[in-house]
Order: sequence, then C-alpha cells, then structure tokens
Amino acid sequence: MKISYNWIKQFLKIDLPSAEVSDILTDLGLEVEIVEKYQSVKGGLEGVVVGHVLTCEKHPDADRLNITTVDLGEGTPVQIVCGATNVAAGQKVPVATIGTKLFDKDGNEFEIKKGKIRGQESHGMICAEDELGLGTSHDGIMVLDSNLKPGTPAAKVFNIENDEVFEIGLTPNRADAMSHMGVARDLRAALIQKNASLELITPSVSKFKVDKRTLKIDVDVKDSSLAPRYCGVTISGITIKPSPSWLQNRLKAIGLTPKNNVIDVTNYVLHELGQPLHAFDVAKINGKVTVKTVEAGTKFVTLDDVERTLHEEDLLICDDKGPMCLAGVFGGKNSGVSENTTTIFLESAYFNPVTIRKTAKRHTLSTDASFRFERGIDPTITEYALKRAALLIQEVAGGEITSDVIDVYPKKIEDFTVFLNYEKAFKLIGQELPKETIKKIVASLDIKVNNSSDAGLGLIIPAYRVDVQREVDVIEEILRVYGYNNITFSKKLNATVAKSARTEDYKVQNIIASQLNSFGFHEMMANSLTTPDYVQLSELLKEEYNVTMLNPLSSELSVMRQSMLYSGLEAISYNINRKNSDLKLFEFGKSYRKLLSGYNEKKHLTLFVSGNRVSESWTNVQKPTDFFLFKGYVNSILSRLGFDKTQNLPVENDIFSEGIAFALGNDTLVEMGTVKKSILKHFDIKQEVFYAEFNWDLVIKLLSNKIKFTAIPKYPEVRRDFALLVDTNVAFESIYKVARQTEKSLLKDINLFDVYEGKNLPEGKKSYAVSFTIQDTTKTLTDVQIDKIMSKLQSNFESELGAQLR
Repeated sequence: MKISYNWIKQFLKIDLPSAEVSDILTDLGLEVEIVEKYQSVKGGLEGVVVGHVLTCEKHPDADRLNITTVDLGEGTPVQIVCGATNVAAGQKVPVATIGTKLFDKDGNEFEIKKGKIRGQESHGMICAEDELGLGTSHDGIMVLDSNLKPGTPAAKVFNIENDEVFEIGLTPNRADAMSHMGVARDLRAALIQKNASLELITPSVSKFKVDKRTLKIDVDVKDSSLAPRYCGVTISGITIKPSPSWLQNRLKAIGLTPKNNVIDVTNYVLHELGQPLHAFDVAKINGKVTVKTVEAGTKFVTLDDVERTLHEEDLLICDDKGPMCLAGVFGGKNSGVSENTTTIFLESAYFNPVTIRKTAKRHTLSTDASFRFERGIDPTITEYALKRAALLIQEVAGGEITSDVIDVYPKKIEDFTVFLNYEKAFKLIGQELPKETIKKIVASLDIKVNNSSDAGLGLIIPAYRVDVQREVDVIEEILRVYGYNNITFSKKLNATVAKSARTEDYKVQNIIASQLNSFGFHEMMANSLTTPDYVQLSELLKEEYNVTMLNPLSSELSVMRQSMLYSGLEAISYNINRKNSDLKLFEFGKSYRKLLSGYNEKKHLTLFVSGNRVSESWTNVQKPTDFFLFKGYVNSILSRLGFDKTQNLPVENDIFSEGIAFALGNDTLVEMGTVKKSILKHFDIKQEVFYAEFNWDLVIKLLSNKIKFTAIPKYPEVRRDFALLVDTNVAFESIYKVARQTEKSLLKDINLFDVYEGKNLPEGKKSYAVSFTIQDTTKTLTDVQIDKIMSKLQSNFESELGAQLR
C-alpha cells in the first residue's frame, strides 16, 4: 500500500524527516518497505529558470534558426540558438540551463550541454511544453507571464509538486490503516506518546447541502445482513473532464492513473478515508436501485468487458432491468460514468466482508474496493465519506445536489466492549507501565474509557477496529504504540528446565528423523488439503469420509486428505518430471476422516522409496531399490523404537500389489509394500514406488518409559526355509494362514523373503521363498520334532494351496 507524505500532512501538521516518520510507522507495525520520491514532472524542472529574451535575430547560416540573447538573472546575458518560430524579443520564457537533465516522451534522460549550432554558440535551450513534460504541444516555445523575474526557478512558476511516498507492507488484520486517514491516526498516537500535541484534521463536510430535491432514486436493500448500510445521493449538472492538477498529482503519487474528475474523486476518497464509492450514470438507471442476489447463471458484463456468470450468493446492485454492479467488487460496463454523463447516483455502503471476499475470489477479481470491503471498513463513516465525495465532485465537476442523502441502516453496528485488567497487561508486556500512560495511549487510539478502577479499564472499541475485540488485542495495541523497543529487560537470564518423558512425541520424531536422514532420506511436508478425486483410487477411501472445506481455494484443495499416500506420490511425480528419479522421502503428518460420531484425525509416519539405491557414479553399479531393502528400512525403525518382536502379517490394503504388515499382538504398527501400477499410472509414474505407513499415534502409545528386561532364551530357535511353487493368484496371506493353523505353539515367525516370477517357471506359477522360525521355550527341539513340523506344513501347503517344493 502506498501512502503519500504530502497527503498525510493534510491530516497532521508535522514537518518531520521522512526517514523518522518511516521508523515510527515501522515501530507501529505499519512496516515501511521503501520510501520513494515523487515529482509531478519528472526531474522536477531542476535547472530550468525564467529567462528574458533581450534580442532575437535570424541565424546567418540557417533560415529556420534564430540567435537570441537571454537574461537569466545572473547579470551577463547568454546566447541561445532557438528554432521556434514564435520566439521574440521581450518575452519571458523557460530556459534549460547548461547541465539541466530533461526527459523525452519515452522517459529517456538527456542533458543540456554547451554547443555550436551552424557555427553559433548556444548556452542552453528555450523550451516548449512537451520538452519540459508539462504538456504535449510542440508548436513553439512556452511564453510565460511578463511580470516574472528572470532567474526564477520554473518549479516555482509551475507549482511542481515534490512528494515522498511510503510503501507499507500492510498486514491483513489492519483494515483500519488502509487509508491515509488511518495511517495518520496511528502516526498521531505514536507522536502523542512522544509528547507532541497534535490534532487529527479531518475534511469538513459542513458545506454539504441539498440544492434541489428534484431527482430522488429509491433504494431497496433486500437483505440487510449482506448490506448492513447503504447510502446514496444524486448530483445533477456535472461536466465530465480531466481532474485538476492537484487531484491528479495525489493519485499519481500513489500509483493510480487519473481517468476523469468524477472517477478520480471516488478513488481519492477511497484512499483518503478508506471508504469505497461508486458512481452510476443516472441516465442508465431504469427505475429504483435494488441491492440483492440474483439467480445462478445470470450473465453480467463488467467494466473490463468480460461477461461473467453470476453465483446465487453474489451481491449485486441492480435496477429494474437487471445487475448494474458487483457490489463492493467491480462496476458494470453499461452503468458507469462516461464522457457524456451529466447526472450521477453516488453510492457509499458497508457490505458484509465475507460476502465480498467470496465474490471476489469466485470471479478472480481483486480491486481496491474489494481489498477493503473484505477486511472490514468503518461503518460509521459511510455517510460522511459520501458527503465528502459529493462536495469534491461539485468542486471539480460542478453540478448540484438534487436529493437528500438516502441512508438505509436498519440495525446499527455496535462498538465492541472490552475490560482491560492491569495485572494481566503488565504480565503480558513484561513491564509495569504507568496507568496514566495506558489511558493516554488508548485515548489516542480513539478507544473510549467507559469506566475505570484500580483493577483495570472498561473500554469501548470503535467498530472499525475489527482486529481489536479481546483483552489481549488491546494489550497489543498499547504495546505497539508504547514501543516494543522501549520495554526494558533484565540482564539476568532466568530459565526453567521442563521435565518431559523421553517418549514425548517430538523427541521420538527427532530420533527417527535423524535415523532416516542417515539412511539418505529427505523429509517432506505436503499440504493437508487435496482433491476429492483420490477416493476413487482405493476402496478403503470413501467419499462420505471426506472432510470438506466450506470455502476452498480451488477444487484441487477442497478436502482434507484421507491418506498420506497420494500427496507423497504427487511429490515423487514432481521430482521425476524434473529428472530427479532416485528418491527417499519421509513425512510426519496427519490424515482426516469424517465419521458419524464426529471427526477422526490420525498421525502417521510415511516412507517413500523409488529409483536406484545410490546415486549414479563410475564407482557404483546402478541397482534399483527392491522390496527387501525397503523392508530393511522399516525393520530398522521398528528396532530403534524397541519393537523387536513384531509379527509379519498379510496386508489388507488394496493400494499394494505386494505387501506385508508388522504387528505387535493385535495392533498393526505399520503396513508396507509395492504401490499398485494402476495407482502410479494416475500420477504418470513409470517406476516402482515402495510405500510404508506407520500408525504413529499407536507407536507413541505403545512406547514405554520403563525399560523392561527379559531373560535370554535358554533354548535355541531353529529356522527352516521352503521355496514354494504356487499359482500366481495365491497370496502370501494364504500361506501365512495355513502355517498358523498347522502349528500354533512352536511356530514363532513366518517371513516372506523372496518372490520370483518369470524364466524357468511354468506358466501361471510363481515362487515364494518363506522362512519359518520354530522354538520351544522349555527344551531344545530335536531334528525329529522339527522335521515332523516341516513335513506337516509341506503336506498342508500341497493339499490346501496346490503348492510344490522347488
């Protein structure tokens, strides 16, 4: 946001250096990012003075040139060669002296130098208005008032305005400071704290009066919750023309391009007071003005000549024939002010901020008006701003006020009440401020003290301070005006050590993150918002489980994610498309589901591995990551967490083509596997992706602060392996179930450690390499017992699954 220092000076009688003002505003929270100089004429006519043409004679060697002698007020006249046909002795003219820098129509700088023209010396240039940037005419030199004194700087003659413009990085909560008056109000509060005696000088509207009551336009507000206040007045007999230079300079200084006198006034008042206004051409209004919503699908052409399809929640300013303006956002093409306009209906309103924001976002429109309306403007100045604009329009465009001010304001927007507790304020500030200082600060911010006691202050907060509704907000206001830099602190540092268990979530996360970093993993953070389309990729995701955003930024970010898989695959696809295909990623994050009983939120740790094991190098043979390397990463995490006695279970998740789960008793800690190609195809991923999802909430729950010791088993465990040839439709889950049913007491673990399909196997077959761990905790097993168990397993695999030993 740009703020003109000259404009600020209309509200406050100050003459401080701009650097000092910049520091004060920054301390107030209105951070000044840059201060730029503005000149109404580029270069400020520096070096251009009034000259008196003493003599004028024809150039001896050029018919179109004249040789003049010019008095520049320095005592000795100078010779200047001039090609203008209208130059003559006795004239007062603008002269660019030697060293003056002027600018051409494209803004390019050129310097006036001493030179010779057709053999005659020339010590400057007598200028036309386009050469000075004062107009477009190049018919001849400018002839000035004959009473001017030679040597007078041209900047004084033409009232060149020099200004300094503050570029403020305004935070969204400071709706009250979105105008020159708002910034001046804050600056005044800070200067009062520095013991300056200042009054905020607001523009007077005491001269506003109705000239004739000949043109009343009825207004009908259909829903006062969408338009709590709506004001309007008619002005007749105006003349549309360019604005006077003072008005144009104000707008140009803050980066606005002047249009015409009426539109310029509405823009001026918007940036002066923070109240958006809109002018309608009365000749284009059919019947009364109605503030309402319209049917969805209604077509409307805005000022930018774009036909827009309206939503049923868009608030419109309409006449009897249809929409004229998107309320608070953008005007319509067929109702705006043109060069032929003679009568206007001037609107000033307070619209519901949420409604305006939704409309602006829906139609991808961001205007100065919507920027203010959607953050909340001051509802108390609606009529005042209207009168201010009406008087300015009369000043620059003529005309008469031809109606009373219409003010539809059925329910007054009340100020906020807050009680400020001194003790709490001192505690949050960290220093005890004098109570009189606090009262002085709140008074300087237009906050009224309703009652006062030893305990605190009962305050009434102005309605325009939408960001100050709680006690802590008032304390923040006091602190920023008092000055954060003025708060003292002790040189002694007191600190307390918080006692926290070693199994606190953040501690465990740091340990595992460090471990994964050592394996070459990179941590990622994906957006919790995603597209609802992903529910189609897995039967475990349901559309009715989606947690839907009420006001989404886009359809791609309209629901909370049910699974962390898809946001990870988005990251993998993004990297692969940028030639980064060897990936190891992990993320701590949450998934969200909507249930009948409320909402369910779960925390997870997810791992993604894809591509080659190590980066390409002449010392390394490229080898792709495989299932078992990935399983090793998962096992190492479980081992680091102390879950060494997990069981391998078949996975019940349709996102994996091959997968296993790790369980502790009846609790599944993690599921891992190879992501199905059908899912990868959706993300245009053509290489294998391995994915693991830890139930992190369960992990933290099962971790214990107590260290448990168990005796080392006295009797050894025995491992036996089978290479089973099975049909391709037989899953590891079936082998697992048959084995568990065959031997329930001595079979401790079943592990799939290799899968093979392809060459040297019969068609429709695959090979599973499965290990079986057998142990008796009471005695040492004999070969006879072990062989008996393995024979029984083999027999059941053959009979129930049609398996064969390879």
